[in-house]
Amino acid sequence: MTPEFEFPRLLISAQKGGAGKTLFSLGLLAALVAEGKKVVPFKKGPDYIDAGWLSYAAKYSCYNLDPFFMSHEVILSSFVTHALEGNLSVIEGNRGLLDGVDIEGTCSSAQLARILKAPVILVLDCTKVTRSLAAFVKGCQAIEPDIVIGGVILNQIVRPRHEKIITQSIEKYTGLEVLGILPRLKKFSFPMRHLGLLPWQEHGEGEIVVQRLAQAVKENVNLERICEIARKAPPLKGKPFAWAKRESLVKIGVFRDKAFQFYYPENLAFLESLGAEILYLDALRDKSLPADIHALYIGGGFPETQGEALEANRSLREDLREAANAGLPIYAECGGLMFLGRRIIWRGKVFEMVGALPVDFEVKDRPQGHGYVKATIIEKNPFYEPGTKIVGHEFHYSKPINCTPSEITLCMKLDKGHGFCDKLDGVVYRNIFGAYTHVHVLGQPAWALGLLKAALNWKEGISSNMRDVLQPRSLVLNGINQTIKLK
Repeated sequence: MTPEFEFPRLLISAQKGGAGKTLFSLGLLAALVAEGKKVVPFKKGPDYIDAGWLSYAAKYSCYNLDPFFMSHEVILSSFVTHALEGNLSVIEGNRGLLDGVDIEGTCSSAQLARILKAPVILVLDCTKVTRSLAAFVKGCQAIEPDIVIGGVILNQIVRPRHEKIITQSIEKYTGLEVLGILPRLKKFSFPMRHLGLLPWQEHGEGEIVVQRLAQAVKENVNLERICEIARKAPPLKGKPFAWAKRESLVKIGVFRDKAFQFYYPENLAFLESLGAEILYLDALRDKSLPADIHALYIGGGFPETQGEALEANRSLREDLREAANAGLPIYAECGGLMFLGRRIIWRGKVFEMVGALPVDFEVKDRPQGHGYVKATIIEKNPFYEPGTKIVGHEFHYSKPINCTPSEITLCMKLDKGHGFCDKLDGVVYRNIFGAYTHVHVLGQPAWALGLLKAALNWKEGISSNMRDVLQPRSLVLNGINQTIKLK
């Protein structure tokens, strides 16, 4: 029988991307934490950067929930697992409330609100608009009648008259309560990169930004009323995950620094639950790889912005190239893939990288791949069985150049997405797998099982008793049954 839980919770959404829901979410989280509440943050969709900021503001790990990657059952399990650790949960949506992958709003923030039975707080960008916002809110109520909209926050308010007209219009035509405002903050800038925020690791004044937003929320928003709305969320059924660290079987190195920041917490936690000891490495400062690692996991990030520091760390690059040539299993996503190439070319500068892959990467001014990915493994590789179905996402401004196709194998055929080139992704070279496609273990458990298998096969002298311990390990998740099989 699936247990039932009482979880105070809110989903923060908006009428569009860029309306201010992230700024409000950050200020709300920090203001609630300052009151002594333990708030667990979640991010709808595959985004790493917003999730990083939410984690920074809440002082607690942020978890992604994505109906494209995950079944409804898995979303509920993930949510209750982590929500149990706090006394209030805040889920930040993405794009507009109704925006999904089709005209039905599939994979939208609205769909996630239905799955989680979460009251929605709408953040509205009030720039150059007044009464028309009431029509938008009324439209949301009409199109998604099953969703509970708990109230509205007005962003970019400049004058009291501006606020008054919008407030009265919304309350008259929709019956919803305006819970507060975010005034236009003077001398406030939030640096952007590509289509999103600058990562907090690179910002330099993250604490100042978050505290200023918290102060704005505290002074202009009815926090007590927001918490009351969160407490009115109905009971929720879900079976928590039973993940726990187990005795270490292998050591997996993970680069985590200013250049490589994009990791889902569940990816790392599930590796540990399978028996991996995670060793965190710094590609900018560490001069060599640990001698006793059995595999490497290099996530995404912005290696181009740290190009000079990565190039300057010559001893690590050489050590990594030698390890790759020797056959060390390496799984690299997006920025990690770029790092393994020969060079990164960006804004007229050329940075020497590892050189383990016979390809250069040029960072362009426009996205070269952006969105969800559906793919099938079509070639032999160190981590996935041929025929495996992959769901993931990509967002990259770089493209491969100076690549000789005969020197590499591309093992993923994409039904949706751009990938490396020609609707293909997944560079296989020796025991390297590098892809622009990011995966989440809750939608792709084969990823973790394949990485652990590769690490075990690399480790010298796999004993028969280790095989016996691992062989029964399986996972039934999101309709996928995976079991590790060693050589």
